[in-house]
Order: sequence, then C-alpha cells, then structure tokens
Amino acid sequence: MAKPEILGSARSSYTRVVRMVCEEKGIDYVLTDMKLGAPELRTFHPFGRMPVLRHGDFTLCESKAIATYLDRAFGGVELIPSDTRLAAQVEQWVSLINTTMDPMLIRTYLFAYIAPKGADGKPDRDAIEAMMPRVREHLALLERSVAASGHLVGDRFTLADVNLLPILFYISRLPETAEAFAAGTRLGGYYDTHAARPSFVRTVPPLSPPRRA
Repeated sequence: MAKPEILGSARSSYTRVVRMVCEEKGIDYVLTDMKLGAPELRTFHPFGRMPVLRHGDFTLCESKAIATYLDRAFGGVELIPSDTRLAAQVEQWVSLINTTMDPMLIRTYLFAYIAPKGADGKPDRDAIEAMMPRVREHLALLERSVAASGHLVGDRFTLADVNLLPILFYISRLPETAEAFAAGTRLGGYYDTHAARPSFVRTVPPLSPPRRA
C-alpha cells in the first residue's frame, strides 16, 4: 500500500496537524515540503492552500477532511472517538479553532510579527495592542476548557487537541501572551504536557518566532 504523502510546509500549523495525526496513529508517511502559495498546490486545492494529501490515486485537501480520512482509513488510536457525543464535541472544537481562533491568533496576531506592517518594517504596536483583548479572550476560554481534564474533549487526547497544539506552539512564544503559558497556569500545564508527546516533538518546525526576552 502506498505511503500517504503530505504536501505542505513544515512551518504551517495545519500541515503540522496532519503530520501529528500520522505520528499519533503510527502511519508511515512522506512530507513533500512546499512554500505557501506554491503553484503545484492549485492542482489539488481550488484555492492553492495547504496541506494536501495524496494516497495512491486518491487526493484530498483541507486538514480536517484529511485528518478524518487518516483516522478512519488506518488502525491505531482513534483521534475522533466512536462515541457520538464525544465525536460531536471534537467537531465542535475543530470548528471553533478553525473558524475563529486561528484567524485571530495566527492570521492576525502572529502575522503582525512575521509580516509586520509598521514603520521601518517593524510590528505595528498600536495594532497589536488593539487586538489583545480578543486574543486574551480566546486564551481565557482555552484555560477554562482544559482545566477539568487537561484535554479539550473528555479525558483523552483527541483531534481537538491535535488541531490546537500547533497554534499554541507559536502563540506561547509571543511577548504579550507568553505569561498565559507560565508555570502554574492550566493552559501552561496543558501545553507543556502535550508538547512532550512524540508526535509534537517530531513535527516541531525548523524555525519559530522568538521567545520573550
């Protein structure tokens, strides 16, 4: 059987989600690293986004669809629980993260640092300060949500956690939000615990934003 091939950048949080799914399930896969906006991606994704999965003669785009396919097509641990209610909660969290948290935390906050629009190519401090109430609102929600069990859904590691951790990898390193991940915080404990998982360690991007000085 052909190895699943993942097309996408190792720095992409959504590409990392799919790679972590493979690692958690013990799937032997190949990463074909591509730059954001690579023309080849439009062959498989109508908007040229990553990741894309090729598995033999089957191709698929969008990280949630790919993760669901891998979870159902391969053995190993279930990342989407068979229990109907738990599965629905996983879907709920993936949707919340993809439609609301990622656009704020990554596409807006992180990008204010990696694609700065301020004077002399520096981050726009006024714009960053203006977005911080919403950023902190998202982190407070996550802090409350992982407090009971150390997971987003039930008492086990699921796709909901996989989908969140690559985002937290970047956000935990930015100056205004580093304190939310300090020792003693529930979110910090959640992040540190799951950041020790082999699937997380083996997919760490080659470069990351600088930590707080």
